[in-house]
This record gives sequence, structure tokens and C-alpha cells, in this order.
Amino acid sequence: MNPESKISIVVTIVDGGPYLRAFLESLTRQTDAPPIEVIVPYDASIAEVGKLAPDFPDARFLDLGTLRPERPIASQAGQHELYDRRRAAGLAAATGDIIAILEDRGHPVADWAKTAARLHRDLGKAVIGGAIDCKEPVSLLNWAIWVCDFNRYGRPFDSGPRDWVSDVNITYSRKALEATRHLWKDRFHEPLVHWHLMEHGEELWLSNELVVEHARPPYPLGRVLAERFAWGRLFGYIRAKQMTLGKRILLSLAGPAVPPVLWVRHGRMRARKGKLGRYVRALPHVMLLTTAWTAGEVWGTFTGRP
Repeated sequence: MNPESKISIVVTIVDGGPYLRAFLESLTRQTDAPPIEVIVPYDASIAEVGKLAPDFPDARFLDLGTLRPERPIASQAGQHELYDRRRAAGLAAATGDIIAILEDRGHPVADWAKTAARLHRDLGKAVIGGAIDCKEPVSLLNWAIWVCDFNRYGRPFDSGPRDWVSDVNITYSRKALEATRHLWKDRFHEPLVHWHLMEHGEELWLSNELVVEHARPPYPLGRVLAERFAWGRLFGYIRAKQMTLGKRILLSLAGPAVPPVLWVRHGRMRARKGKLGRYVRALPHVMLLTTAWTAGEVWGTFTGRP
């Protein structure tokens, strides 16, 4: 990998507004960075994003016009489809040697781009994911959401191969994306891309040096639980596409056992990282969040529908 390899960053817009602005500002503060291409795909449902273009002339705002998701656009499933389709369009437009996907909730620290280029040059991996730290201060509910989503990616941890890395902070070699283009040309589903690469001998690498700080708006609990169910259902649907009906039924029947396992697993991880007291205080939220996700995952796995 050339020391001056260009990095394309495709921005997943989840919250937009001040979160997107703060994200783009964080990219202007990168130190000793290689050439960076910032791609901001948006559609008519978030047309206001285009108004940021004059403030960030070095970014490429990609207007996709009107996108019509299969599910209602106001639903969590419909919104997630728009995320997936916008990311696919951004990946198709990327010209870098290294292509990253970052979310407007996950702001890269100042050495992120420099570190991404160095890791790809030194390690030669097809996929390198990074740490996702919780930006403080944060409410107990939002911290519980972070635990459920990103506990395994929160520092401290040792860098190395993993079965999972997150598309909130992920980088790919050009070769890896070209090899999976048939999977993401319409919608980018992270699990399908990663499973395909691993089946073909590639390794997912998680680095504790490649860091973003994650922050999200303070939503009411009911909205968060609906989001959990919808996102779990989407994951179950994606997984079901790779399974026989018999295996889907078995996994669905095992669903009720999953949340308690997660409560213990998250607790052990927090204890190792010295945060058990905070975890105990957040446990009621964690229990609700993981139960909602699992219910959605079981539904998506059993029915094979998003």
C-alpha cells in the first residue's frame, strides 16, 4: 500500500443536522492525513443535507434524488434501507485505494486517517475495523445503548482478528470491495459482505488504534425500543438468507435464551474494563434493549422478512 494511498470516506447519515456538521468538521481537523475523499450520499428525504455543501467545499455531496424503500419511509426498516442504499451509492462513487464507511454519530479522532493508511500499509488486511468509544458525558440510557451496540469495540481491547467488525468505523481495501460488489451494488449489508470475504479466506481485523467517538441524540425509551426491534428484525432477515428453514426454526426457538446470555456477557466485559458499577445501574435499560433486539431478530429469522 502506497504511503500516500487515498482514502475515500463514505458517510452514513443517521441523524444529520448538527451531528453531520460536527462529523464533517472532525474530518477537517485530521493531522498528517493522506489524501482524503469525503462522499456524502443523500436523498430527497433528507434534502436539507445539500445545504451544508457550501460550508464543506472539499466534500462531495452526492444527490441521489428520490429513493422509495420497500417499507414505509417513516419506519425504522424503511430508514435502514435508505442508509443501505445511500452507502451503496457512495461506495460505487469512491475512487480511493482505501474505502471507509463512517457514521455521522461516530466522529473520527484527529489521527484517524493517518492511522487507517498506516494500518493498511503495514498489515495488508482486506478489512480493518476500529474502536468505537462512547463520547462523554452521556445519559444512562444512551450509555446502555452504546453497551448493547458497541461493547466489544470499546477500548481497552487488544487488536487482532475478529469474527465481527462494525460498519460504524470500517475500512476496506479496494480489492475487497471490488470482490464483493455483486453483494452491495444495490444495498450495503455489512454481514453479507464480511461473511463472503471470510468464506474466501480473508480476515477481519479489529484495531484499537483506529478510533471514533460515538454520540447519539437523546431519544425516549419507546422510540429506542422500536428501533432495536426493527434493526434486530433486519439482522435476522439477512441471516435467514444464508440458512435452511430447519436451522431458522431452531434458532428462533432458542431466541428466549439469548438476552440473559447477553446480560452476563456484557457484564463480564464491563467488569474486565473496570465499569461494572455503571453497568449494574444501566442493567434495566440493557435488559429491555436486548430483549427488543432479540424479539426482532427472531421475527426476521423465522419469517425471512425484513
